[in-house]
Amino acid sequence: MKFTKMQGCGNDYVYIDGGMEKILQEEKPELVRRLSDRHFGIGGDGVIFINPSDEADFEMEMYNADGTRAEMCGNGIRCVGKFVYDKGLTDKTDITVISAGKVKYLTLFIRDGKVDTVKVNMGAPEFGASLVPVVSEMEQVIDEPISVQGREYRMTCVSMGNPHAVVFMEGVEKLAIEEIGPYFESHERFPRRTNTEFVEVLDKNTVRMRVWERGTGETLACGTGACATVAACVLNGLTEETVTVKLLGGDLTVTWDREENLVYMTGPAETVFEGEI
Repeated sequence: MKFTKMQGCGNDYVYIDGGMEKILQEEKPELVRRLSDRHFGIGGDGVIFINPSDEADFEMEMYNADGTRAEMCGNGIRCVGKFVYDKGLTDKTDITVISAGKVKYLTLFIRDGKVDTVKVNMGAPEFGASLVPVVSEMEQVIDEPISVQGREYRMTCVSMGNPHAVVFMEGVEKLAIEEIGPYFESHERFPRRTNTEFVEVLDKNTVRMRVWERGTGETLACGTGACATVAACVLNGLTEETVTVKLLGGDLTVTWDREENLVYMTGPAETVFEGEI
C-alpha cells in the first residue's frame, strides 16, 4: 500500500489515495491504529483516506490515531488540497472537499508548481449546546463553569463540524495538558467526547493555543480548534475578527466574518515523505 506523510503546522497524518488503494471498511480502524503508531508504524495523528466523491471534487475520510472516525480536521483538509493538486488529481485551484457529509471550499496557493498554502472556508460555527454537543441547561455554552478534577474552569463550546471546548487561561505554555486533557475529553458533559483548546489571549489579534484532541492527545496544531478558538474569542469580546493563532507547530490565520457568518482559515501544507508499506 502506497502512502504519503503530510503535515500542517505539525499536525501530521498518513494520507492514502482511496481511489487506488482498496481497503475493506471494517479493516480500517485496526489499520489506522497500526499506521499511526510512532514506534511500530509510520507515525501520525491519524490517517486520512482521499476518496472519489459524487457530491464534491473529493472526499476526506478521516480517522483519529485510536481508529475512531472524526468529522473534520482543518490542518488535514489543507493537506488534502495539496495532495490532490500536487499529484495531478486536479488542476483547479478552487476545489470542494466533503467530510462527514459537509462540503468545504478550498483555495490553493501555488509556488513553483506545488501547493504552498491553503485557505479553507470552514463554514459557520455552531454554538447550540445540542449541536456541539454538550450537556447544559443553557441554549449555548458561553463562559460557563465546568468542574474538572476538583478545579473549576470556564469554557465556551463550539462546533466546527466536530466538538470543541475552549478554555481561556494564563500560562498556557506551562500547562500540564497531559494531566488534565483526558478528563476534559471524556467528561460526562460531552456525550461524544470533545476536543479541548487551552487559550491565552496575547492581544486583540493574537492568541496562543494548545490543544488536547479527542482520540489522539496533545497535537502540535488543530485547525478546527483554531477556528473554534477565534469564534469563542470574538463571542466573548476578547479579540477582533481576524486573529493569528500561535500553535506549537506554527501559526494559522483565522477570520470569523460575522457578516457572512463564515470562518476562514489560512495556513501551510507540507509533504514530509512518501513510501510503501
